[in-house]
Amino acid sequence: MAITAKEVNTLRQMTGAGMMDCKKALVEADGDYEKAIEILRKKGQKVSASRADRDAKEGAVLVMTNDDKTEGVLIALNCETDFVGKNADFLGLGEDILKVAFESNPSSKEDLLTAKLGDLTIGEKITEFIGKIGEKIEVSAYVRMQGEAVIPYIHAGNKLGVLVALQGTGGNDVEQAGKDVGMQIAAMSPIAVNKDSVDQSVIEKELEIGREQARAEGKPDQIIDKIAQGKLQKFFKDSTLLEQAFVKDSSLTVGKYLNTVVNGLTVTQFERVSIG
Repeated sequence: MAITAKEVNTLRQMTGAGMMDCKKALVEADGDYEKAIEILRKKGQKVSASRADRDAKEGAVLVMTNDDKTEGVLIALNCETDFVGKNADFLGLGEDILKVAFESNPSSKEDLLTAKLGDLTIGEKITEFIGKIGEKIEVSAYVRMQGEAVIPYIHAGNKLGVLVALQGTGGNDVEQAGKDVGMQIAAMSPIAVNKDSVDQSVIEKELEIGREQARAEGKPDQIIDKIAQGKLQKFFKDSTLLEQAFVKDSSLTVGKYLNTVVNGLTVTQFERVSIG
């Protein structure tokens, strides 16, 4: 049957797919819009499968908090090229997914993909978008955080995002302090809040590295463990957030900086997510 330009444009407005794709789908569906949409989705599924092994190292990190800054959500939406990563439709999809994540409170990234975005699940919506642009798209991270104060920090053109949970605010506005700490996390990539929250397997690995280094330097056996412990303390200072030198004032640790803002203010949790 003959398909008119008006019909093609209508389907294009409904789906966002290209003109030729819309025309081919309508021809195949004998002008039935619902069948044509299904055909386009199937095309998207085929594109998705064919690009499953491709690297998706571009994209954007997006965050949202509630009005009183006690809860925050972060997602990372990845794609293959920087061109798509800056595309308004791609970013709009990311914002839509973020809003659903915030409102529906899925328990995991996998559950997020099954949440509804309009008439489709988020997973189906992503597949449809893949069919439109021909690139691999995936949600690579989903983080939800609660706390006395949850502060977001976005860095490097949406390529890196941080959520920080603070406690001990004393009812004070600590947003700037949270952003300062978020910048610290973005720049220095600590592995834990403090030494007490470092996984024991990491501690054992660092101790063994310290022992091996001491042996390689010819140190006496009786002081090897002591040297390894000293190296471990240096590791804690370099790699745990509250012990790190504060990037905006190296005379302070991050923990001491927070105490200058509000006595007793500290970090209970953080997440750092980057694209690429």
